[in-house]
Amino acid sequence: MMTRIGRLAVGLATCLLGAACGLPAEDEPRQADLPRRPLTSPTATAAGIEPPGDVVEVLCLVRDARLVQAVRRVGASPTVQRQLESLAAGPTEAERANGLTTALATTSVRVDVPAGSTQARVEVAKTDEGNARSDEMMAYGQIVCTLTSRVDVNSVVFTRDGKVLQVPRGDGSLSRGPLGAGDYASLIAPA
Repeated sequence: MMTRIGRLAVGLATCLLGAACGLPAEDEPRQADLPRRPLTSPTATAAGIEPPGDVVEVLCLVRDARLVQAVRRVGASPTVQRQLESLAAGPTEAERANGLTTALATTSVRVDVPAGSTQARVEVAKTDEGNARSDEMMAYGQIVCTLTSRVDVNSVVFTRDGKVLQVPRGDGSLSRGPLGAGDYASLIAPA
């Protein structure tokens, strides 16, 4: 008798949970029309307010010595190089007002993803040894986390003059790559 009552209770709970969502059942799926608006408030520019875009661009910026994803709406899917250029340009005025900064100031980089590959090769320009930065680990983390946020990039290797560089990972160790966001997990701010 307990078994039958138990099954009845489970069946009743399942029915109640299914009906609890508040939406009536439909025979066929229907198209959902989502509003076209930015995920965050629009950013101000010198010309006024930028119109919201249709595509999301993720950039990893810095807040309180931690990597933070900033989501921007853009008009079209950015190329890998364009997304890296957006990152190198730094935070928008609105992002700076929210405490976001960058460790990539005046950094010149080129990126290539060979056809059929998901590994980005980032060519880093030679820097003046007298201008070495103490936040180099954060800068590499920004690039890796930004590029691997794309569906077409799984890992990143850094090069100079075509030779693979050793770069700092989030734990301070040096690596020739390939690197992924997990290599900088200790620097990523909790969601």
